[in-house]
Amino acid sequence: MSLFPTRAEWDSARQAAVLETDSHEDMHAGELEVSILLSCRPGAIDDGALAADHLAGDRSFLLVHGMKAYTESGVIGRPSVATSAKGSIILDALAEAFADHLVALGAAGAA
Repeated sequence: MSLFPTRAEWDSARQAAVLETDSHEDMHAGELEVSILLSCRPGAIDDGALAADHLAGDRSFLLVHGMKAYTESGVIGRPSVATSAKGSIILDALAEAFADHLVALGAAGAA
């Protein structure tokens, strides 16, 4: 079994796409996720979503209180800086990274 993508693979994909936000700032419905959707399913994103930036820096009790304690909209991030081009780069980087998992799974099956 392989878990994919790992944090390192997400971080590498973020770097490849030159995202403006980091993984803490961009937790849900922000630059990364909206960029992927703009690349794959642009009709799923309306103009209002692109203007829904919401930052929630300290989320110390997220697991206790849930996202509603930190955001009314469900957004924690900056969808306004998302682009289709970034989404394509992210997906390409993740697809490339998955090759290593396939090799590891093949080696595990041969053992």
